[in-house]
Amino acid sequence: MQAYTVEQVAEMLSVGRDKVYYLLRTGQLKSIKIGKLRRITDQHLAAFISSLESMDET
Repeated sequence: MQAYTVEQVAEMLSVGRDKVYYLLRTGQLKSIKIGKLRRITDQHLAAFISSLESMDET
């Protein structure tokens, strides 16, 4: 399992850091906390992308 920083996820999704924090705050993107560090796993990313694809099909 991989765990990415907010900055890495922002780069992968081609969005800004603020957008990733917004997605985290609104619960659209899940994450884990390790101490004070926020990490997004590859499973969290896959679930988020899958939710976008399912919304696109409607």
